[in-house]
Amino acid sequence: MGHAYSYETTLATAERVGFRIDEVLDARAEFDFTRPFLPESLAASQRLTVLTPAERLTLNHVRGYSYLCLFGLVEEFILPFVLDHARADLGGDDVRTRALLTFASEEAKHIQLFNRFRDCFERGFGTRCDVVGPAAPIARAILGHGPLGVSLLILHIEWMTQRHFVDGVRDELTIEPQFKSLLKNHWLEEAQHAKLDTLMVEQLAAQLTPREISAAIEEYLELELSIRDLLDQQLELDLASFERASGRVLTASERSEVHAVQRRALHWTFLGSGMTHPNFLSTVETLSPAGAARVRAVAESFCTHDD
Repeated sequence: MGHAYSYETTLATAERVGFRIDEVLDARAEFDFTRPFLPESLAASQRLTVLTPAERLTLNHVRGYSYLCLFGLVEEFILPFVLDHARADLGGDDVRTRALLTFASEEAKHIQLFNRFRDCFERGFGTRCDVVGPAAPIARAILGHGPLGVSLLILHIEWMTQRHFVDGVRDELTIEPQFKSLLKNHWLEEAQHAKLDTLMVEQLAAQLTPREISAAIEEYLELELSIRDLLDQQLELDLASFERASGRVLTASERSEVHAVQRRALHWTFLGSGMTHPNFLSTVETLSPAGAARVRAVAESFCTHDD
């Protein structure tokens, strides 16, 4: 599939770059709310001329909070999916089993890390921010789909994480330092997950006919539309959180402008950036050139963003 990934090398790297939660974020951590949490390429707050500079920063904080909460939500279905895949391999390749169990263990660690972030953020921010959920029924609905379709969604998420950090976070000097450190450590482990999930996709696809693979790609696209609907719900929650935190009630015209810009930003952040990642598309192209063309066509509606 045009890569040199292996369970052995990925496991070795995972053991080298792995982190402990307390090393990344102390339970008593206090964030610097004078600084943004997300780069402008993801937050899209600075272009909102209807908001004051202080309000744009508040919106950035709200978006940073929901950004990590949404990652925590998706990892609630990634964890059981990977465990199920590892269980099916028991008694086979020991290295592969260890690599997959490490993958699952790290996803559980990320959920715990993001929960700690939520506690620290809420304590310092001082205003309630709501997120879509609860996670359990959302995870059940996603896991009700076929394994290859779900694995493609997970692969999309892993490569999306890489793009966010490399393109927007790594070289941005203004981001709150503890938040940036959290994103960096998450990125390092997710880089190994992207490789492992590529191998999982290969293994699942090898058991299917071309018609079944095409159906799985369509199922992945259906899941993307479900994620879009969740993002649209999250946008409404973000705007309500912003109004609570800023004390600003947006007029109808102001709300329309903020809603349009933020909807494009959310769709790019969680949909377009993953669907168009070259490594993700390369995997889909190998499975089905026609399927890759379908993904590119659907992705176009999620790629209206300004870097």
